[in-house]
Amino acid sequence: MEFGKLALLGFGPEGWGLVLVRAGLMTLAVSVAAFVFGLGLGILIAWARIGGNAVLRRLAEVYVVVLRGVPDILVIYLFYFGGRQVVTAIGTGLGFEGPFDISGFVAGMLAIGLISAAGQSEVLRGAYQAVPKGMVEAGRVVGMTRLTLFRRVIAPQAMTTALPGMGNQWQSVIKETALVSVTGLVETMRQVSVAAGTTQEHFLFYAAGAVIYLCITTVSDQIFRFAERRSLRGHPQGGM
Repeated sequence: MEFGKLALLGFGPEGWGLVLVRAGLMTLAVSVAAFVFGLGLGILIAWARIGGNAVLRRLAEVYVVVLRGVPDILVIYLFYFGGRQVVTAIGTGLGFEGPFDISGFVAGMLAIGLISAAGQSEVLRGAYQAVPKGMVEAGRVVGMTRLTLFRRVIAPQAMTTALPGMGNQWQSVIKETALVSVTGLVETMRQVSVAAGTTQEHFLFYAAGAVIYLCITTVSDQIFRFAERRSLRGHPQGGM
């Protein structure tokens, strides 16, 4: 009986194995897209808070406070359902005929990316501020340009400090993708819900979903740990 249930996770005619793998790959695709988008925006926000004028600093602070204070699911709803209304209004205004829609992938990626950008900007800002002031001053004394100083002194030091925090942000992004299921995108959470409802084997498929997420996060953790060790080569703490 139990072996018959496990067969539902196989790749045979009655198994859900293949669609679960595809859903896991979709989770990974959304995560990567959202993380990269969040990283780009997070760099801009961190720059605004560090080197921007008073207006930019204030706007960046408000952004971080709002995106870290609003529930993630609400941001996804705003982008998915609100995005459809915006697209409809623009399309109608330009004279196109509907219906208009917005991709669940795009809505989820943008929403999670914006949420992640708030956290990533704080990690990057803290890493920048952790760079020893003496090293920056020394670079200026020897005549480095701002670009050279950033490329050869600030960026390597800041990235070494930021990697653990960025790893945590990546793990958060992976888990937040489960919320994208509300848009109808067939990622891991959506697929295991469909499989559980169809077969009435809820524990089996939700446990399988947990395993998929654990596989992604475990491999990701090892990759970030490897990157951290590489970045610490030549540093005193690298041997710790």
